[in-house]
Amino acid sequence: MNLISNMATRRMVSPLRAVISRSYSSTAAAHSRLQLAYDHHEPPKDGRHKQDAPIIFMHGLFGSKKNNRSVSRVLARDLKRHVYTVDLRNHGESPHSSRHDYLAMADDVAGFIHDHGLQDTTLIGHSMGAKTAMTLALSQPSLISSLISVDNAPIDAALGGPFARYVQGMRRIDEANVTKQADADKILAEYESELPIRQFLLGNLHTPDPSQNIKRFRVPLGTLGKSLDNLGDFPFKNPGEVRFEKPALFVRGTRSKYVPDEVIPLIGQFFPRFRMVDIEAGHWVISEKPEEFLRAVIEFLTPKE
Repeated sequence: MNLISNMATRRMVSPLRAVISRSYSSTAAAHSRLQLAYDHHEPPKDGRHKQDAPIIFMHGLFGSKKNNRSVSRVLARDLKRHVYTVDLRNHGESPHSSRHDYLAMADDVAGFIHDHGLQDTTLIGHSMGAKTAMTLALSQPSLISSLISVDNAPIDAALGGPFARYVQGMRRIDEANVTKQADADKILAEYESELPIRQFLLGNLHTPDPSQNIKRFRVPLGTLGKSLDNLGDFPFKNPGEVRFEKPALFVRGTRSKYVPDEVIPLIGQFFPRFRMVDIEAGHWVISEKPEEFLRAVIEFLTPKE
């Protein structure tokens, strides 16, 4: 694990281009906030109020609050802070909406903070959750005390073919009316060879009608499929107009393409107080290297004497 402060050693990666010609107009963001489902992991009893310095943990595309359950329990215990793992809109047990972009998701989380009376909040987000966290930190910085972005950057970057393939495979499973997880996995194997990724995606299956025992995906595949382009974009283009001046940690997997070295200067323009930690992992940093991830986060969030 390599700690970097505002600079990085070079490594060869596929280039991703950031467009910074314009900033997003917030007037385009009018929509209805959704009330997010969540799990609350409490720290050991130490007199701390629920509103004090909580952590909100956000999953990636096709994930849910249950993905980060184990590491959230450790963070609550070791940092003695309340941790809320949320289901972002169109995921897990949260409501569905035809709109699925970062401004809408960030505003849902802002509503969560307001509704729960939270103060001095730290945001942790992986992938889609990371861009949601960055969007909220830049758009409403007074709500946030610090930010942790896991394997994503404030840039426009195409998600690429795998996610579109996942949607195709998941749609085939829905159409096949499968009743067994093994049958669903057999179909999905035609679209994704890695078993851990298939298991992650199949975690979205449920049985809405027990009398029929047919498995369906909980997530709205049509909405998410149409939103893939939006999820590659980042809503703020000009770091000269908006910045988050508080502490930020960027954790990246060294075998992942999502945070190439060439975007590090742009990260520093949006988040001038950032630090970066490299972990020898792919895009699924938290599940691949949970101990190294926890070490980096706990070190970052532990007050310095």
